Amino acid sequence: MTDFSFKIDPEFTIGLNILNRAGTICKTYGTRALIATEQEFADKHAVERLITILLDAGVEAILFDAITPYATADTANAMAELAHGSRASMIIGFGGLKTQAIARLTAIIARSGLEIFELLDGKDPESAHALGHKEDFLPYIAILGEADPFVFARHFIAIDPRDRSVKLIKSPKGLCAALLLDGECMRNAADKPVSTFDALSIALEAYCSRSANFFSDTLIERALDHYSRLIVTSGHEKSVEDFLSAILFTSLGVALSSPGIGTSLAYAIHGRFTVEKTQCATILLPRILEKLISVRPEKMAKVATLLGAATDGLSVAEAANAALTAIRARLAKYGLPSHLQKLDLVLDRLIPIAEAARDLEFIAYSPWTVTSEEAFELVKQAF
Repeated sequence: MTDFSFKIDPEFTIGLNILNRAGTICKTYGTRALIATEQEFADKHAVERLITILLDAGVEAILFDAITPYATADTANAMAELAHGSRASMIIGFGGLKTQAIARLTAIIARSGLEIFELLDGKDPESAHALGHKEDFLPYIAILGEADPFVFARHFIAIDPRDRSVKLIKSPKGLCAALLLDGECMRNAADKPVSTFDALSIALEAYCSRSANFFSDTLIERALDHYSRLIVTSGHEKSVEDFLSAILFTSLGVALSSPGIGTSLAYAIHGRFTVEKTQCATILLPRILEKLISVRPEKMAKVATLLGAATDGLSVAEAANAALTAIRARLAKYGLPSHLQKLDLVLDRLIPIAEAARDLEFIAYSPWTVTSEEAFELVKQAF
C-alpha cells in the first residue's frame, strides 16, 4: 500500500440553497468581505443575494465584478489594491474557474507583499515567510459556479499575462478557509452536458494516475456512480444532487491523486483563446480514454462497469473498450462538438499551447510518459 497523508482543507458545506449560510461562515473571518465575480456571471441575482446575506450577518461586502473572459492572473493586482484600500478581512470567489483562481491569488498577495510574477515563476508563497503563518494571507472563501478540480489541492492553475500560458501556482496551507457547494448556484453548470463530461474527464485521469491510491480510488468510484446517472439524462431531468456529489468526490479524489494531460490541455487552450474549457475537455475526452485504455485496461474495465456498460463475459480489454464506446455514444447523443476545429482554432497556433500544458508539474504523474510531441499529437487527433 502506498503511504499518504491527507487533511481536508477547507471546511466545506454542500447542499441545495445553502448560500444563506454564507453570513454565518464569513463573519468568523471578519467584518469586510471583498467579493470577486465575473462580468458575465450567469446568476447576478445570487450575487445580490449574497451581499444582502453578508450585510444581515454584519459583514460589509465590496463587489469586484471586473473579471472578464480574457482576464489573466494580473487582475489579482487590481483586486489586491482594492482589498488593501478597503481593509478587507477576507476574499470571496463567487463563480467559475477564472474567478476562483484570481480570488485565490488575491488572497495570497494582498497581505503578503508577494508579486504575481514571482508566483507564476514558481515561488512557493510559504517559503517567503519564516513560519508560513496564516496571518500572512487573507482567508479565501470559495462559492463555486462550476467544477473546480483544484479546490482541495495545494496548487491551482492561473493564466500568465505575459503570453497567456498556463502556470501552476502553489497555494499556502489553510488559505482556503471555507467552500460552499450550493446546488442552486451550480444549476447552470449542472444543466450543461459539457460540464458533466469535463468533470468526468478529470475524474478518469485522476483514477488512472500514477499517484492514485486506494482512498482516491474509493472517492472517484463514488463519483463515477453519480456520473453514470448524469450522462444518461439531459436538461432538467438531471439531478443537481448527483452533479454536486460527483463534483465533491472528484475534487477530493484529485487532491489525493492528480489530473492529467487532458485537463492540462483544456486549461491551456481555454487560457490562450478563451474558448470554454469544458468544451475543450469534452472534445479531448475520447482521445484521452484511448490512451488510458492502453495503459490502464483493468481500471478502465472497472470504469465501464461503474458507468453501467454491459461487461458480462467480456475480457478486460473488451470491457475497457466498452467504457469508450458508451461515452462516445453519449457524446453523440448530446450532439456535442467533436473536433477543436469547430471552435475556430488554428492548428499551428496550438503547438506552444501543447508544450505549456506538458510542462505543468502534475503531468509527471501521468500513467504514461507524456512528451511535448505526444501532447501535440493528442491535440492533432482532436482537431
